[in-house]
Amino acid sequence: MPMNSASPLYATAELQAHEHRTNHAFVDAANSAHDAAQIARSEGDVDAWRNMTFLQGENLLDAEDFEACAALASSLVSGPGSTAEPQAQAEAYILLAKARQGAGLLERAADAARAAVALVAGEHDIETNVKARQALIAALADSGGLEEAWAESLALAEAIESEVDDQLVGKGYWVIGNVAFLCNKVQEGLHYHELAAATLSPARNLDIWAKFNKASAAMRLAADVADADTLRCIERAELATDIIGGSSNDHLLMRLNRGHWNYLAGDQKAAIELLEGVCADADKPLPQILAEACLLLGRAHSAMGNHDAAREHLRKAADHFEAAGAQQRADQTREHLAAEA
Repeated sequence: MPMNSASPLYATAELQAHEHRTNHAFVDAANSAHDAAQIARSEGDVDAWRNMTFLQGENLLDAEDFEACAALASSLVSGPGSTAEPQAQAEAYILLAKARQGAGLLERAADAARAAVALVAGEHDIETNVKARQALIAALADSGGLEEAWAESLALAEAIESEVDDQLVGKGYWVIGNVAFLCNKVQEGLHYHELAAATLSPARNLDIWAKFNKASAAMRLAADVADADTLRCIERAELATDIIGGSSNDHLLMRLNRGHWNYLAGDQKAAIELLEGVCADADKPLPQILAEACLLLGRAHSAMGNHDAAREHLRKAADHFEAAGAQQRADQTREHLAAEA
């Protein structure tokens, strides 16, 4: 979004926000963007207010303050400047969808993403169209709406057919592969993730490269694919995150992946040690990460014959999945729990 205000005070706050974001200081970046937005509001520049409020929301999202991010995104959807062009409105809905997903409000996340898709469905802005579809697919997949998620994935594949931006195409392949894995279309999942790995560039965006490899490893492991390519995904993610840093949930997800790898490799003791660390502080992990960790922890204890501990963690996992709106995963977890009875 272009920055329109020529006010020196605004320009200084805007510059600070971008500098903090470049340095991954997301809380500081959000604070500076808030300052710039307030200056723009006092000067009557609605476009600049909207731009800086959006930037503030992006930084709150990256800082994993999902509740505050959702509140800001809602203000962009319905507050001053809410009559903005479809692209800007769609971007606000995408931000709202991501914040709600992070907070575990999966059905409401899907609703926001659907609104974004509707706004740009007939537009020529392919990038916003793809981002909106990605947000919808992610929310649907997390909530267990896999049939609709796969239909949207096929629409996304068609949308990126003629796109030339490698990063955008790679992100599209990434999300399509995710859904294929969740639909038990393992070979298609591997195919699309291999296309994503070949298309995304670590030199262009190491942060995206790290996130992709973390996510791809998680999907492969969930499909019981514990091969050399999966291990490479885990190692790439760990190396990239060591270089750029990462959020607490980034590091928890990597530990979850390592724990899952150990579980599939038969090293249950190492798996339990890692997974107990992920579950230790229920206030930190995203609901989905916490649920997956408890599920794996229950299965690892079961493999070691610790059936009381297995039942305890499987019950917790089912509750966490249900609280996050992932009913299908909750039902699958209860199947494991029934086997422990």
